[in-house]
Amino acid sequence: MFIFVVNLAEKMRIKEGFVLRTMLGDHVVVGEGLAQVDFNCLLTLNATAAYLWESVNGRDFTKEDLADLLVGKYGIPREQAISDAEKIANTWIGQGVLLP
Repeated sequence: MFIFVVNLAEKMRIKEGFVLRTMLGDHVVVGEGLAQVDFNCLLTLNATAAYLWESVNGRDFTKEDLADLLVGKYGIPREQAISDAEKIANTWIGQGVLLP
């Protein structure tokens, strides 16, 4: 497992060609197009991660933006939201679907 450290204010973006689909009730990220031909894993997201994906897809965002979305939707403490945002962003970077 790789751990990537990205500054909270550093801009990130979901790579072109990755699409969130719902299959049999599961939220799954799939690669579409020739640019994603080497994407050989299945990335399943829980409802919270799917909400974040849909909220930031197609635009630049930071871990702070992810944390803001979590606080706004779920009312969790800011420190927990930042920790959760870092974990999901690092997972997406590690899976190759996010440009740091």
